[in-house]
Amino acid sequence: MSRLARLGERLSQPLLVTCAPNVRYLTGFESSNCALLVEPGGATTLYTDFRYAEAARAVAGVTFVETRRAVLSALAELLRGRTVGFEAAHVSYAAHEALARAGVELVPTEGVVEGLRAVKDAAEIDAIRRAAAISDEVYAALAAERFTGRSEADLAWWIERTFRERGAQALAFGSIVAAGRNGAMPHHHPGGDVIPAGTLVTVDIGCVVDGYCSDCTRTFATGTPPPELADAYALVLRAQLDGLAAVRAGAAGRDVDAASRVAIAAAELGERYGHGLGHGVGLEVHEAPTLRPESEDTLEAGNVVTVEPGLYLPGVGGCRIEDIVAVGADGCEVLTHFTKDLVTVA
Repeated sequence: MSRLARLGERLSQPLLVTCAPNVRYLTGFESSNCALLVEPGGATTLYTDFRYAEAARAVAGVTFVETRRAVLSALAELLRGRTVGFEAAHVSYAAHEALARAGVELVPTEGVVEGLRAVKDAAEIDAIRRAAAISDEVYAALAAERFTGRSEADLAWWIERTFRERGAQALAFGSIVAAGRNGAMPHHHPGGDVIPAGTLVTVDIGCVVDGYCSDCTRTFATGTPPPELADAYALVLRAQLDGLAAVRAGAAGRDVDAASRVAIAAAELGERYGHGLGHGVGLEVHEAPTLRPESEDTLEAGNVVTVEPGLYLPGVGGCRIEDIVAVGADGCEVLTHFTKDLVTVA
């Protein structure tokens, strides 16, 4: 059954889909300016402007309507008097007001298409597996590079070039290279800081293959790190292995997250692990389901999630270890394979 047909079976009213990754997931159509109207039962109309018209006409299983460039403004006229669901997380206040003023009755929805996207089919998992394999290649090459005396930004640029050379279509997100005290910031932006000897360097990278993302973090040592950071690395590795062991279909996201916190809590460092264990990965690098303390998600076979505990010690540094895994009935398949032993680089 097609994705549009599966979505149509879930609908009691038409759904206006405006999130570009959701449009791509349902139809294969890529555009920065488009919308779908999916009817109960799956009949679908695709709206976009002249720039994308030729590509839109080739999309199978939809009726194409060319609009002016302001697609939602055009839809306000085309849908006048109708009741439609809309993606509350993806429609701006201004667009909502324009549709409502035109007499379109709008019913907010949340996570309807994302719920379908969360369970990947074999082709999707294969694309993520190939993206993960390129990440492994980049890490293997990175381990032979010099870190010390080099700026974080220079190393990040090397990573981007190498991803492209290995066949990635794009970066999944801006690469994180966080050396020394900068490692205490989970989402540090690499800049001109020179990487010193005798510390840890957190490297969080990902790429895109056939539209699907990888996301993997490894932490390297530039010589012998201070005992506090060496101990933190060993603790994060223990937490990551505990998290991986808890991943399986039927497990609650909050319980998998909790499994990763036992060793860190026992070391009285729980407040230094302030983010969730992981998140879904697919067409977007952050999507459903979530693994964090407040998660209400239950894992299903076919989910692809990250498992990425970390410790962040202000003024000292930090570390994180992250793999992507495909959820199965009795556990998970780890898709990223570069070693998690603490690799020492020059």
